[in-house]
Amino acid sequence: MRVWLADRIRDVAYGLLVALFWPVVVVVFRLSVRGGHHLRGGGVLVAPHRSYWDTVLLGVACGPFRRITFLARHGLLRNPVLGPLVRLFAVPIDREAFGIADFRRALAAAERARFLGIFPEGTTRPGAQPKPGAVRFAERLDRPLIPVNIVARGPYPPQRFLRIPVRFPRIEVRIGPPVTVAELNRGFPPSVPRSERHRVLAERLMDLIHAA
Repeated sequence: MRVWLADRIRDVAYGLLVALFWPVVVVVFRLSVRGGHHLRGGGVLVAPHRSYWDTVLLGVACGPFRRITFLARHGLLRNPVLGPLVRLFAVPIDREAFGIADFRRALAAAERARFLGIFPEGTTRPGAQPKPGAVRFAERLDRPLIPVNIVARGPYPPQRFLRIPVRFPRIEVRIGPPVTVAELNRGFPPSVPRSERHRVLAERLMDLIHAA
């Protein structure tokens, strides 16, 4: 009962926060969304990670009634601005030493969430290789992966606020059709070790994201 009540409180707080950000994001980024009908059944949302704006854009694009539980690196808890949001709406994990305890905690939260949000690269640094976490969670939860691409026309992330005038790009969030792990795995030899299979499936998933 306590867990259920806490989740309902998070639902309300999340909806209010998205509603608060919505007019700002729509005006500043001239946000448009394509493929919103693919969100009907829930699943594991996967998107490229280039900026802390990504979480805000995804939240607004999916709307106030589709709360996304994000996986976030543990270090963000020390951030005075992002820390409280991570505690409320994300599952903090140790990205560098992801262990069974992290997986179980994230899995427990994901089982209660309709949407789990994962950035496969795990960092905003350019050139990072995708990690297989999204595939593993989708496989364990028996839920589809929903590829989402954040397409920017203009500088993204936006130029630093100390530079005047600040330039914001026009953003289009493209939501692709859901894909199951079995579909992603089609044509892959069954004899390949699981770790290698997950690595390749993560790369295939990133291809779907960029094609969305």
